[in-house]
Amino acid sequence: MTEKSKHQNHDEIAKRLRRAGGHLTKVVSMIEDGTPCVEVARQLQAVYKAVHNAKQALIRDHIDHCLDEHAIRERSAADIRAELAEITKYL
Repeated sequence: MTEKSKHQNHDEIAKRLRRAGGHLTKVVSMIEDGTPCVEVARQLQAVYKAVHNAKQALIRDHIDHCLDEHAIRERSAADIRAELAEITKYL
């Protein structure tokens, strides 16, 4: 089981994702209301980009905070490499 962690930027990332969730809800309404597909696709792209940016911010935050100099001194190189390999597969 992985341990829980909350970094300095997690609140901002959660805020971004809540905003993207609201935007996605609006896109669903657009589809239900018969909005032209080009407009729906444009809005879906905006939601995708918002989620993608939040994901990248989370990964950068993790690398900055969990793999800092202190972590490097406390952990083996193999453990750090394994963690980097795991997190970067989501980029």
